[in-house]
Amino acid sequence: MIKFLSLIFLGLSFFSLSAQDKKKSPAPIKVISNYEAYLNSCQEDPKNRLVELKKEIPDLVLDIRYAGTNNFMKLAVYKQARAFARKPVSDQLKRIQKELRKKGYGLKIYDSYRPYTATKTLYIKASNKNFVANPKQGSRHNRGCAVDLSLIYLKTGKDLPMPTPYDSFSEKAAAAYTDLPEPVKKNRDLLIRVMEAHGFKVLHNEWWHFDFRTWENYALMDIPFEKL
Repeated sequence: MIKFLSLIFLGLSFFSLSAQDKKKSPAPIKVISNYEAYLNSCQEDPKNRLVELKKEIPDLVLDIRYAGTNNFMKLAVYKQARAFARKPVSDQLKRIQKELRKKGYGLKIYDSYRPYTATKTLYIKASNKNFVANPKQGSRHNRGCAVDLSLIYLKTGKDLPMPTPYDSFSEKAAAAYTDLPEPVKKNRDLLIRVMEAHGFKVLHNEWWHFDFRTWENYALMDIPFEKL
């Protein structure tokens, strides 16, 4: 009898562990890669549209690093040097540019919407996986709801001094890092302040990366620039 009960207990334990393993297994993520499906989503909700930023904001400056090899990966993952974002994101960037324009400043975009395939490529090629988004979750760039940017002087097109170059892994890249020259800190804080006043949130360890606060409302996308 004891032996029989032991077998039942072991069986139940195995079933319980198996159930826990199944429960812990993450569901596969959903990525929209079909152009017709993307168009349908835009018809259902115009806010889903990926807008070309340069067309919406003509005096915006682009420096799309992943369209060439001037990035920390030394790898081109885009075929075109273009920048897209969801319509509400674009609308807020337009308001930000208008506000900055009064001060003689403007935005420079390094990266915005990133097709999911590009995220996979970066992850596969990266020697240190901590510095790139894991495709298992996708990224906010894949949703068209993240933008990497900085400030320029509109008259000259020159960069305002910032704590680090784009995609730096220095501790100085942190949004709250304080041991900086006062003019540099002032420039960084101006960028963060104006972005956060218009619905964005800075990434704590990257002063240049901003997530749109309602990013979770948008699907992961894998539509290449050439189709948009």
